[in-house]
Amino acid sequence: MATGQKLMRAIRVFEFGGPEVLKLQADVVVPSPKDHQVLIKVHACGVNPVDTYIRSGTYSRKPLLPYTPGADVAGVIEAVGDNVSAFKKGDRVFTTSTVSGGYAEYALAADHTVYPLPEKLDFQQGAAIGIPYFTAYRALLHSARVKAGEGVLVHGASGGVGLAACQIARAYGLKVLGTAGTEEGRNIVLQNGAHEVFNHREANYIDKIKKFVGEKGIDVIIEMLANVNLSNDLNLLSYGGRVIVVGSRGHIEINPRDTIAKESSIIGVALYSSTKEEFQQFAAALQTGMEIGWLRPVIGSQYPLEKVAQAHENIIHSSGATGKMILVL
Repeated sequence: MATGQKLMRAIRVFEFGGPEVLKLQADVVVPSPKDHQVLIKVHACGVNPVDTYIRSGTYSRKPLLPYTPGADVAGVIEAVGDNVSAFKKGDRVFTTSTVSGGYAEYALAADHTVYPLPEKLDFQQGAAIGIPYFTAYRALLHSARVKAGEGVLVHGASGGVGLAACQIARAYGLKVLGTAGTEEGRNIVLQNGAHEVFNHREANYIDKIKKFVGEKGIDVIIEMLANVNLSNDLNLLSYGGRVIVVGSRGHIEINPRDTIAKESSIIGVALYSSTKEEFQQFAAALQTGMEIGWLRPVIGSQYPLEKVAQAHENIIHSSGATGKMILVL
């Protein structure tokens, strides 16, 4: 059990609150993998909005304190526990979840949440796959049940989940529209699968989308900020259209009548409602995307562990995401 006393740097949260509760400690014991677990030397870890909700204590899932945040790591297998056959020391991998937390030099993960990382993707890209791509895939294929030829609007398309949704939707034969608030964001959206992009900071952008799609409307809307956009979304939908709510940061008033004539649906999506079998199914589709080349994560801002509080501040309050935020170790 020599690894039992090896020490590492990790972010620890001792109380729920603002970004200031994220504490960098240099004397955290490196955990040992148990049955069906692997220990990963972390090279990069994705920062997701959900990390900030959990840290603030306002989220439905509350970890036991103290804890280390972070689900999406990419790195190299350092050690494997008993009954692990799919991985060996030295394998390049990424995760959709961790046991011990990803904002650390080493992370434990259950073997069924770990996936091989192809050589063509670097570790930063590996850390951008987990929550964004699996959420986008679940939203489109499982929740919306999209069909090739349908039209999809990714409302807030320039961040991690948005770009993943654009790439997946294009690969599956959809007509892809996106929105972004900056010129850089709009260019990135167009480069990653969207046929057309709109500026959601323009006062009349909803009218422009309506004009573009015509009478029929949009079949599916992947919604990142429902508390701002949901009412407009309902008016943009086609008959039988569905809004998939990926993110929301508050309340909104809607008119339920807007759903009646169109028989439209509002469907929430939560990645962690997925079964183990669904995760395997999503992974198979996404691994294919990596092999063929349509799955190519776009990396945005990168931070060292020391700047994690700034990362948490920026992911919520900075204007206009472009790509996926990553911690680099």
